[in-house]
Amino acid sequence: MEKHNFSVVTEFILLGVTDRPELQAPLFVLFLAFYLTSLVGNLGMIILTQVDPRLQTPMYFFLRHLALTDLGYSTAVGPKMLVNFVLDRNTISYHFCATQLAFFLVFIGSELFILSAMSYDRYVAICKPLFYTVIMSPRVCWVLVAIPYIYCTLVSLLISIKIFTLHFCGHNVIHHFYCDCIPLISLLCSDTHEVEFIIMVFAALDLISSLLMVVMSYLLIFVAILRMNSAEGRRKAFSTCGSHLTVVTVFYGTLIFMYVQPKASHSRETDKMSSIFYTLIIPMLNPLIYSLRNQNVKYAIQKTWKNCPVAFLNVFVHFKPLK
Repeated sequence: MEKHNFSVVTEFILLGVTDRPELQAPLFVLFLAFYLTSLVGNLGMIILTQVDPRLQTPMYFFLRHLALTDLGYSTAVGPKMLVNFVLDRNTISYHFCATQLAFFLVFIGSELFILSAMSYDRYVAICKPLFYTVIMSPRVCWVLVAIPYIYCTLVSLLISIKIFTLHFCGHNVIHHFYCDCIPLISLLCSDTHEVEFIIMVFAALDLISSLLMVVMSYLLIFVAILRMNSAEGRRKAFSTCGSHLTVVTVFYGTLIFMYVQPKASHSRETDKMSSIFYTLIIPMLNPLIYSLRNQNVKYAIQKTWKNCPVAFLNVFVHFKPLK
């Protein structure tokens, strides 16, 4: 029987995005801008869809949860990555690494199913408009987001516990800028076949089932649009799902590029660039896409922006200093 000398790993070293010192400062500024834009955009979208009376429909309910998941997984990765740009030794503690992995898996998995729920919402709105309010009731909407959150939390805990209860060989250098499954598994001395099988099964199940829902919904939508007699009706139908279709294409396209490409063409640098795209750039783009393409969101932003000075003035006028 083969024996390994197990040593207790208390921290990991993250190699980060690049090992070139001259790129550290410009990349820090660039990624800080990405993260702050994502933070402001997604927080703004969450608040806007919560308080604006015009945005109290199922479509914007799902948009609020899309912004929440974007904010969740970008925050699980972004701040730690930015801190590592300014530190000489890029370390992450054992428990923080496990926590980062768990939260990242919860939010990235939930986003898949929220995007598929949004496509179903668009299908009902276009193909069954008379029954829209009945089918997409508040209870149904909550079920469509609660089940993914619970399911992804359980899967995340299963994978994280499986990985972190196995033995590490003492090698603690992670060839990535955050704690992800594949780089962590490469550091294990224990038999990894079981955890690799679990990850493969759940990744395939999540990606295929959610993508199937999106594809089926949009096939039915396109058939319904082609049957419309009015050109204005077709234009309006396309405009209602244009933003979501853009977001879906970018998100699924990135995941498919990263995980479905042949193993021989994989490289650490390519994987890092893909990871940067879906952990920082996509969460930044999503609120911008919905802000620029959706008339109701644009109107709500303009209305809120105009009311901000009035709100601040009211606060100032009614403010009474303590005596």
